[in-house]
Parts: sequence; C-alpha cells; structure tokens
Amino acid sequence: LSWIQSVTCREKEAREREARSNNGHLFTSITVSSTTLCSSCNRSITAKEALSCPACNVTIHNRCRDSLANCAKMKQRQQKLAMVRNSSTLQNVAMRTKTPMMKERPSSAIYPSDSLRQSLLGSRRVRSGLSLAKSVSTNNIAGASEDSVGLRRILSQSTESLNFRSRTLSMESLTDDGDWWWNPLLEELQVEGSSVQADSWSMAVEPNFLQTLHKDLIKQQDVIYELIQTEFHHVRTLRIMEGVYRRGMQEEVMLEAGVVHTIFPCLDQLLELHQAFLTELLSRRKQGLMEGSTTNFTIRSIGDLLLKQFSGQCAEDMKKMYSEFCSRHPKAVKLYKEVLTRDRRLQQFIRRVCRGPLLRRHGVQECILLVTQRITKYPVLIQRILDNTKGSEEEVQALSQALRRLKELISSVDQEVLELDRSRRLQEIQARLDPRAQAEVRGGGVFRGGELLRRRLLYEGTLLCKVQGSRTKDVQVLLMSDILVFLQEKDQKYIFASLDKSPVVSLTKLIVRDIANQERGMYLICDSTPPEMYELHFSSKDDRRTWMNRIQQTALRVSKAEQQ
Repeated sequence: LSWIQSVTCREKEAREREARSNNGHLFTSITVSSTTLCSSCNRSITAKEALSCPACNVTIHNRCRDSLANCAKMKQRQQKLAMVRNSSTLQNVAMRTKTPMMKERPSSAIYPSDSLRQSLLGSRRVRSGLSLAKSVSTNNIAGASEDSVGLRRILSQSTESLNFRSRTLSMESLTDDGDWWWNPLLEELQVEGSSVQADSWSMAVEPNFLQTLHKDLIKQQDVIYELIQTEFHHVRTLRIMEGVYRRGMQEEVMLEAGVVHTIFPCLDQLLELHQAFLTELLSRRKQGLMEGSTTNFTIRSIGDLLLKQFSGQCAEDMKKMYSEFCSRHPKAVKLYKEVLTRDRRLQQFIRRVCRGPLLRRHGVQECILLVTQRITKYPVLIQRILDNTKGSEEEVQALSQALRRLKELISSVDQEVLELDRSRRLQEIQARLDPRAQAEVRGGGVFRGGELLRRRLLYEGTLLCKVQGSRTKDVQVLLMSDILVFLQEKDQKYIFASLDKSPVVSLTKLIVRDIANQERGMYLICDSTPPEMYELHFSSKDDRRTWMNRIQQTALRVSKAEQQ
C-alpha cells in the first residue's frame, strides 16, 4: 500500500507540473497578418508577439498566455494518460496480490480511431459521434464479473471521457469546419491557377522548345505570361472578396446590406469585366499551343485584345467602376475597421477565414488595396511587351495605340476620383454649416449656405487671415469654381467668418500679389470701388505658391468665360 501511495503522489506532482505549464497549451511563435485577432482579448496581433497552439488552433498575444483557458485537446490527452496510469497501477497491484486480472481491452474500444475522428470532423453528422459514445457501455467492455468492480469503475470513467471527447468533436465540426462553403471556391481557384503556377513563361515550357526560339521572342512571351498570371491573381482577389468575405458578412455575420456594399462597391461589375478579359487571354494562350503539346505555347499577337479592353465601351465601364471603387477606398477601409472593432461575430468570422495560408495573405484591407492598384500595373506590362515586339508593324501599332488609350483612361479615372472626393467633401462641409448662416456680399446681396452646392469645390485649406490691427484668425478657405469663401468653426459647426470685409469674394478681376519680405504672405485685392484687400498667411512658401497658382488660374478662367 505504501508503494501504491508513493506512485500516486509522484503521478499527482507530474500532473500538477504539466497543468502549470501554459495551461496545457503547446505555444509556438508564428507570423500573422494585421487582421489576425487575439483569441483571448479580441485585439489585433503584431507579427512579433503572436503565439499559436497547434493542439486547439488558438492564436493569442504573448502577454495573454496566462489568461487563456486550459487547452481542450491537452485535457483529453491527460485523461487518456490518467486511464493508462490507473490501469497499469491495477495490473501491478494484481501481480503483487496474485489477483487474477481480466484482459485489457484495446484503446480503440474506448477512444475513436483517427479515421473515425476524420469522419467526424469531415462531415457535419454530429449525432454519429454521440451514438458511438452511447453504444460503448460498461457491461460490454468489462463483462459481468462481480470481482471487477474497481476496473469497471475505471472503465466507466473512460466511457465518460469518450462522451466528453465526442461532444468536443461535435463542437469542432460546428466551428472549425463551418468553412465548408468557401473551401470549394479555394480548391477551384487552385485548380484554375495550375496553368500559371510557373514563375515565368521560360519555366512553364519545355527546355528543348525554349532553345528553338529567339531571345527577343522569349522576353516578349515572358511579359505576356506575366500579364496573364497577374490578371488571374486579380480575378482571384475579386472572387475571394465576393465568394468569401462578402458572402460571409451577409450570411454569417448578418451585416446590413448598405454596410457590405460600402465595403465592397461595384464588386460584381469589376469581377464580370476582368473575368471576361482573363477568358480571352486564356483562349489566346490555348490557340498558341504547339500541336501535340499541353505546355509549349507562344502568343504571337495580343495587341488587338488590349486595344479592345482599353478603348470604347469597355474603357468607359472601367472608368466608371474604378472611379467609384478608388474614390470609396478610404471610406470602405475606415468602415471595415469600425465594424471589426465592435462586432464580435465579424471578429470570429475573420479569425476563422484567415487560418488558411491563402486568405491570411489576402485580408479584406489587402484585397481592397490590390484592386485599387491593378489599373496602374497595366502600362508597365504593355510597355515591356511593346519593347520586345519585333518584326510585326501591325502588332506594334496595336500595342502603341492600346498603351495610349490606357494612359488616357488612367488619367480620366484620376480626375474622376478627384472630382468625386471634392464633391463628397463639399457635402460634408455643407452638412456642418449652420443652416441659419448667411453672408452679405458686395452690392447688397445675401449669400446663403445652400448656394455652395451649386458650385464645384476646387481646393480648400486652413489659413491665417489678418483682421483689424495686427490680429490674425484661423479661417477655412474654400476655392470654388467662381468665388472664394471664408468659414470659421464654432461649436463643431461652420459659420461664415467674422471679418471686417465680406467672407465671400468674387474671382472676377481678382488681383493676387505676394507680400514683400514675407515669403509666406499673400494679398488678395478686389478690383472694385472702393477696392478691398485681404491679407493671408500660409504654413510654408510652397503652400503659398500653390494657393497663388490655383487662384490665378481659376480667376483667369472666370474672366475668359465672362468675356465670351
């Protein structure tokens, strides 16, 4: 008996030491993305402080390791070890006391096998695991011998452990394997991407075929392959946004439709447009396959496809879509961060999604940024194709024309994004303007805040305006399409600035002069009777130069328009 007690004490001390070590977790340092959240405190994790337990798949801060609950998988392992230790102890006792022992049942009779565990995790049939646990009764395992009460008690505890384990597996099938609906999409993308897996065209074709081609053609084909490969990656990003993140936010997180649309504007139209372009590129690749080969191909002409993509109706569609998407980019990212901070369901969804290596590199913010940058990648690729195209004047002309149309398209998108940003900014200013605010203008007229929306906002900034004496006042200056407006902030609202002159200045016959010996000062002189002069000061010399140029150019356009 003393020997049994000593063994029990040693085992108890070992279990206590094991429990004190990381609460049963087997933590390892890993690298994570900026969207990964701590399983303990639900805050973002940086790459330097991320820990992960491979047993229960939790990811936490280094500082949160002590506050995390015990590892469920380690608990199960400890229960199994405890059963083995108890069984071994009883066998030793039986040998010492000459008590006959029954033959021990294999562990597979008590614990589900690995194949059974996979079946439980791979399917959503939760009831099968529970029915297995219920079928393993104490009588079936231990028999009906009246001399095996102690062993039956141990096996009864093992059966309870099996019930607990089955319940754990059932919960895992509801949480970890709830991603079944996006796995087919990722598998489909992987299969589709098999044709562009090679790093370059030179590595995708056979070496013997490569040796038969001229070096200029090889360089050209490498760039064309890069165009097809990057277009596939772009379409993959759009499909992940549409098929994983947007669907998950709508169906699992149950976010409002307006919120989801703000985060992913015109996503369906972009996906349709680029999917059609990629289909044409892959079709051209298929046409260029050598007879009897599935890997050797050359694309002799691609200028016609590029010219079609970046001109006509297709270019107009791209201009509209990318203008809207890029102009909404800051608001989309800001809204996503706000919702992620306060919505626990979204946090859990993003944490589950980002477990895979592909989606870990394609978080929501990364996907949005990649889409905004895509249109700016085409000119470099087309220019490189053009530089390596020899011997075909028709192909050179098509590529040159496509490159010119593309640059015009990008310029139009930039201008459209700028106009949309200014329009939204003017609406924000109008919303903060006191509805009772009005200003007197020269000639006895009254200017009300609602008249701002009838004009275009061209530029704005906070400047210092000199008032009576030597005092200065912070004013918000709006350069509109035909006037300058001076506002000031009061009680988180905008009102017209209280100056000794009118806060609304016409750009007609407005004279702009710098102040001698003051590199950051400027005069605005109204050519009227009597003349009025405004003295403005800027934060830097470059800021003053920018304002002077913009005011002078706008005033010149206004004067020409009035003369016509």
